[in-house]
Amino acid sequence: MKMYINGKFVDSKSGKWINVLNPSTEEVISRQPEGTIEDVNEALDAARAAQKKWGARPAVERAAFLSKIADGIKKRKDEFVDIIMREQGKTLTWATIEVNATIEYFYYMATFARHIEGEIIPSDRPGETILLTKKPIGVVAGILPWNFPFFLIGRKAGASLIAGCTIVIKPSQLTPENCTEFAKVVDEAGLPKGVVNIVTGKGSVIGNEMAGSPKIDIVSVTGSVGAGESIMKAAANNITKVSLELGGKAPAIVFPDADLEATAQWIVDSRIGNNGQICNNAERVYVHKDIKKKFTEMLVKKMSAVKVGDPCKDHTVDMGPLVEQRALESVTAKVENAIKQGAKVLCGGHRVGEKGYFYAATVLDNCTQDMDIIHEETFGPVLPIVEFDNIDQVIAWANDVEYGLASSVFTKDIDTAAKVARNLEFGETYINREHFEAIQGFHAGVKKSGIGGADGKHGVDEYLVTHVTYLDTHYE
Repeated sequence: MKMYINGKFVDSKSGKWINVLNPSTEEVISRQPEGTIEDVNEALDAARAAQKKWGARPAVERAAFLSKIADGIKKRKDEFVDIIMREQGKTLTWATIEVNATIEYFYYMATFARHIEGEIIPSDRPGETILLTKKPIGVVAGILPWNFPFFLIGRKAGASLIAGCTIVIKPSQLTPENCTEFAKVVDEAGLPKGVVNIVTGKGSVIGNEMAGSPKIDIVSVTGSVGAGESIMKAAANNITKVSLELGGKAPAIVFPDADLEATAQWIVDSRIGNNGQICNNAERVYVHKDIKKKFTEMLVKKMSAVKVGDPCKDHTVDMGPLVEQRALESVTAKVENAIKQGAKVLCGGHRVGEKGYFYAATVLDNCTQDMDIIHEETFGPVLPIVEFDNIDQVIAWANDVEYGLASSVFTKDIDTAAKVARNLEFGETYINREHFEAIQGFHAGVKKSGIGGADGKHGVDEYLVTHVTYLDTHYE
């Protein structure tokens, strides 16, 4: 692997390398350059030098480059799918979804070339016109997670580039290869040098240096709450804008009149997606007392049938591994703690095999609102179930967490759905469907789930600033 700085493929100035492991086999599959502060600043300087000219291009010209990037990814689709399966542990289905979504994202963002609009505002003065225009914010620091390493390139770079910004991308050190291969697509698309830059290495070095630099204008991060706090502190030195998506603890609320069979499948799909490692996965299930026993049995049946294994060796598996040893240890510890606090394991609750970071799809019963498993993000295929009595109680319990990203409600009653959705303190609510956002929506959370958001026209706005001109043409 090589980094991509100012239109060139380069090694790190450190001369050091970081191994990348396949989480299914625990074997080293590649090496990434261990970037330095000097590497970061070279990339930031290149991005800043390129930004004015890139931002001055007509948006339709920038859009043409985005379409070329999408075309380039499409030509190498199978290669990117294979990389993601190997380095992140995604199933074939989910890796394919991710690559296809990234292709569509670049095509979609290209359509905003003619939709970045301003306003004409009435003035209080005769002969004056007030013009509000939107301009690129400048240089973007894009810090990527490991759970959707390829799609997040599109989410951050697609919106940045169409807005007229340049970007320096820092991939997760767990999943960097898809990003360094993406650099080849960028290079082949002919983007001007410095518009897109990629620096690999440790987040504690690369990410903090980027966030704390006066050379950037916004830092966009997808990661943990701890990572977000660290980035905000670093960005505060220059009052740099931050856009953060930091995780969630999504409640799934099931009422007696729901289509129980379909609901059980939707919730299972929302829990095991990407091996249980999505910020808006269903993390806790609230089931009305009248259907608790019946619905729990449905969940257990479906979760028990989840097939776990190495996605590269068996394309039919439903789940691959967790991403690393620390993730396996974390999920194991959270389940063990839940058991100590009174939870009962109905299925799963253990590691699968002795090699690779596999964990069984797990259902926990006898859970109560005060348990840690109900409040702390698990980020693994674990479903704790809580019984509730009435709508006001379950709304209060659903909101009783520090996160506020995704949520879901299952009912055939429109009044019930509307009341719950209206009162939930989350950025997203899914009604009678699985948890998975649309690229034309707006993926954003409240509370500790983050600041700002992505996707759709509001996602593009993250990378724009307003400029108001007071045009006085009154010369009497």
